[in-house]
Amino acid sequence: MQDDPQKREIDNRRNFTFRLNFFFFITFALFSLLIVRLAVLQFVEGPSLSAIGVDTSTRKNQIPPIRGNIYDANGYPIAFSTSTQSLYYSIQPSTRSKKYDDAARETAEKLEEVFQKFGDPKLEMSVDDIIRQMDLDFQRNYLYVPRRIKSGLTKAEVAYFMENMSDFTGIEIMEESVRNYDQSSIAVQLVGYLKKYKGVRLDNEFYKNKMNETDPTLKYLEEEEVGLDGLEFMYQDVLRGKNGLKTYPINNQEHIIGPMRITNPEKGSDLYLTINKDVQLRTEEAIMTHLEKIRTSSNRYERAEYAQTGFAVAMEVDTGKVVAMASMPDYDPNIWAGGRISPEDYENFGYVLSNGTIRTVYGPYKTTEERNRHPSSIVPLGSTMKPLTVLLGLNEGLFTTETRYNDTGAFYYGRAGTHQVRIGNSQGKVYGYIDGAKAIEKSSNPFMAAMIGNALYMRGPVNGKSSVEIWDEYMKQFGLGVSTESGLPGESAGVIEYFGEAERASEQSALVQASFGQQGRYTTLQLAQYAATLANRGARVKPQFVNEIRDADGNVIQGYTPEILNTIDIPEKYWKEIETGMSKVDVQGFEGFEHSFNRKTGTSEQEVSKRRANNAVFIAYAPADKPKLAVAVVIPDGGFGGYGAAPIARQIFDAYDAEIGLTGVPNKVLKAKLSLQDQNANGGTADVNAQNMEDNEVTQQ
Repeated sequence: MQDDPQKREIDNRRNFTFRLNFFFFITFALFSLLIVRLAVLQFVEGPSLSAIGVDTSTRKNQIPPIRGNIYDANGYPIAFSTSTQSLYYSIQPSTRSKKYDDAARETAEKLEEVFQKFGDPKLEMSVDDIIRQMDLDFQRNYLYVPRRIKSGLTKAEVAYFMENMSDFTGIEIMEESVRNYDQSSIAVQLVGYLKKYKGVRLDNEFYKNKMNETDPTLKYLEEEEVGLDGLEFMYQDVLRGKNGLKTYPINNQEHIIGPMRITNPEKGSDLYLTINKDVQLRTEEAIMTHLEKIRTSSNRYERAEYAQTGFAVAMEVDTGKVVAMASMPDYDPNIWAGGRISPEDYENFGYVLSNGTIRTVYGPYKTTEERNRHPSSIVPLGSTMKPLTVLLGLNEGLFTTETRYNDTGAFYYGRAGTHQVRIGNSQGKVYGYIDGAKAIEKSSNPFMAAMIGNALYMRGPVNGKSSVEIWDEYMKQFGLGVSTESGLPGESAGVIEYFGEAERASEQSALVQASFGQQGRYTTLQLAQYAATLANRGARVKPQFVNEIRDADGNVIQGYTPEILNTIDIPEKYWKEIETGMSKVDVQGFEGFEHSFNRKTGTSEQEVSKRRANNAVFIAYAPADKPKLAVAVVIPDGGFGGYGAAPIARQIFDAYDAEIGLTGVPNKVLKAKLSLQDQNANGGTADVNAQNMEDNEVTQQ
């Protein structure tokens, strides 16, 4: 069959037309898709993509937050932030290629001239100091982070820079907050101090976690000052506030190309403490005055030549509010100004930086050898343990309120002739037939050892619990050997020694020694909680330090709620037995006291570097019939508790009565009387016969 040329031409044209139409169709479809995609980009995804574009072409610099203030219970400022003007320098791209760029050095030289002419001489800076702050080699900051050159600009410096800003490339003035502390040094170890974030972020777990923060308003700044102890640390998140933001639009060469946008920082919330300034200051002064008195006293029963430190806590019985917490000597917290302490200040004040009412603190001893010759702030209870010892014995059925024990002046335990140990009374006193109340009043060591310590051991285990475990349960229910749950950072739970003594020697030895306060060492705050638990007849209240938290506008965002940690169910007649004994304890310094009060003195013994140290310990609460305030005082190396600690407690009670009122109403007459007294007067000078004073003495034979 022959090919028809005409037909072939027609077929070719038809195929070409089809292919051309198909090409135009495909092209039309592709353009349609492209138009649709462009529409989606412009109208749907445009805003978000635009935001991303803006974000990648801007730099956000945080403005440090304004830290909240700390006030006492009546609104007196203890720690507060004030504004200051600081000079900042931003590195320009032209300077980043050289370590010491000529332009930057020229700027530093000009700044030095201004600082010398208009600045505070105490804040003098050399050219090298300024260049170091510029951080031209990026050792501390990235390129776009402004460097703080100087804080605390004078008004003259600020005025000069504002008028001549065009002469200083990369310079700006920024308002910042500076932490100030009251010059009276009010409860400084409780309040705590601040340090630079960059200096603590790697060593402190709390701040190490802050390094992962992504919110720019919460992200910590290198030069920011943060709490490192006490309430400043405990309430760091509450006090800190939020960063401000300074946003710069920049080009791809990191030059600023538009106006700056500022979001102001948000001030942190304010703390209103339970601490009463006047009660606190009287407590601090009472300790320091009395320390001087007993170190130099001519009375051999009162003299305590080694006494260097003193600790006291006053806690409301029904609320748990701590109205005074003193760890003395203290220091001026303004030595931490700028978030660091000088080597000279640390050498002089290092031993008092910690809060001795909650952790181990020693006196002003230069060497470890000298320090080891003295007890720390955590001491045995001594005879202040005896009310709880009697309560335990009664509640465990070891004796009754009618039981009489013949105190012959000594109790013996252990193997006769080889390992026999004698427990005697102070001054070799013999008290004859006494009950539990009289044993507390006279502070009979043989009674405690025989009727409770040894009797508990002789009874043996109960319900699978050893005698030492039973003892331990009572201690912990009264807050001894466990945390007070105050929340203060670094708080010690005390040192329990009776388990170790039971393993090394015997359970008998552990319980006998523990019965009069020699087998556990506890903090002053624990003693105050213990005293309050006795006053509450078994309700252990959480000690608290913050009455209110208010935001920057003064609105209360958190109030105060008392918290009972645990209760101990003990018959009322047993409480009356120990209260009768506590009400009759002879004590110095309470002559003329207007209120009934229950108390217990103690002289706890410690072996320190082959020397027997006697620590003065005292607990009390008042009024006895309706307890309002519990007080604990500890004077390491202070001698007899009745001499070395009790007079300080009297001044604390008086201060509280005058300012707040032991009956619920401030005692105006007492307040007027105290205001006329010399601030150096101690709380009581009358002599008390040492034979009537309570003490512990363990004589081993």
